[in-house]
Amino acid sequence: MKRKPRFKIPSKYVLMGLTLLCAILVYASFTMNLSGGPLNTAAGYVFIPMQRGINHVGLWISDKTDNLKDLKDVMEENAKLKAQVDELTSELNTIKLEQYELNNLRDLLDLDQKYPSYEKVAANVIGKDAGNWFSIFTIDKGAKDGIETDMNVIAGSGLVGIVTDVGPNYAKVRAIIDDISKVSGMVLTTSDRCIVHGDLQEMNANQNILLTDLKDSDDEAQAGDPVVTSNISDKYLQGILIGYINKMEMDSNNLTKSGTVTPAVDFEHLEEVLVILDKKQLGTEE
Repeated sequence: MKRKPRFKIPSKYVLMGLTLLCAILVYASFTMNLSGGPLNTAAGYVFIPMQRGINHVGLWISDKTDNLKDLKDVMEENAKLKAQVDELTSELNTIKLEQYELNNLRDLLDLDQKYPSYEKVAANVIGKDAGNWFSIFTIDKGAKDGIETDMNVIAGSGLVGIVTDVGPNYAKVRAIIDDISKVSGMVLTTSDRCIVHGDLQEMNANQNILLTDLKDSDDEAQAGDPVVTSNISDKYLQGILIGYINKMEMDSNNLTKSGTVTPAVDFEHLEEVLVILDKKQLGTEE
């Protein structure tokens, strides 16, 4: 037995009917003052929870928007502060470099005033041979600046070495710590003469150079006494500080003493020097 097909209302007509019903109810609410009646009560059960939910969602979205705005502001402020920190760091490094250069120039000025009778020219160290020490190095002044071979070079508190080669705008310097360097010296407190030899091995081990042939017959020389260039050198000007006696002992001949000298110059961090334009004119061979 066949079933009769059920009557089915199209969905568009159902939607139209519900819309019309809502319109009638709204009209009735305004015209018939049903605010306190069952229609208002039913609306309260339906729409008030919906309104609360919508309000809650709206507040949540508003909070998130405000938080995102605050986060954006914080990130922008952080970027500005980071830029300021980078700028201040750069300025601080510049100030430190300028202060370092100023201190070096002050040291050169003090050294220049320490030997006022000599004419000098300042130069920068622009290169060096391999190794830890500035034993042989190049400066940025040369023949155009009046520099010649055998001119004395000073820095820090005393003698650096001597010019060995000159170009138009550069010169090479051999320091007193180099293995083949030898300077006629004198202990300033006793006027006893000696020879100061460069020795890179001793520099690496103890940061000293060698002292030999000290004639200290009265045993007056002591550790800490200054050693300066003597008057008998044929290349080094007299009275330039070489360094300070570190230690010494009697030689096997019981006539002379040997030991070590701590240089007055920092040969590990040499950047600026003064070249004395006056040359030793008279003297005997060392």
